[in-house]
Amino acid sequence: MALAASEHWRDEKINGVIYDMSPAPDFRHGIINNNINRIIGYGLKGSICLVFMENLDYKYHPDVNDDYVCPDVMIICDRKHLKGGSYSGVPRYIAETLSHSTAKRDRTVKMEIYEKAGVEEYWIVSPQGSVEIYYLEGGKYVLEQHYMLEEDKEEDAYNAETEIVLRGFPHIKMTLGEIFEGVK
Repeated sequence: MALAASEHWRDEKINGVIYDMSPAPDFRHGIINNNINRIIGYGLKGSICLVFMENLDYKYHPDVNDDYVCPDVMIICDRKHLKGGSYSGVPRYIAETLSHSTAKRDRTVKMEIYEKAGVEEYWIVSPQGSVEIYYLEGGKYVLEQHYMLEEDKEEDAYNAETEIVLRGFPHIKMTLGEIFEGVK
């Protein structure tokens, strides 16, 4: 069934409240998510783990209620928790790319959801060129790295070739330049 122009295509349900995720975010949001997803997907070839981009609901406490969020990029390794269009296990990694309509929720409510669920690594990516990397330490997120992309090779702070390694998947590496490739 096709959606009417006035109907939304994505939503999230947090604490029983439905959040409309439309309109779709800026095109840069999709480029960044695709870049991260592509690199991770290539690195997971031959693995039992899977990477999903914007198309799988995460039911973060299915034993309590039917709340769900839709992470931008998510790695899961226990496939037994996949059912239809949702996942109810504990993701190993989640990245959220900020948009005007979701930035506050990504930095607060969703970050707390992922922390409580036990997601080991959480990235907050800004289309303006920053990446914040949080690791779960003692049940709480700790900001381990914060990068601001500088692509001008003439600048002292040039860092487009800085390599970022996924903590739980040390063979998966990407540079800041690769994350933001095609955004400008």
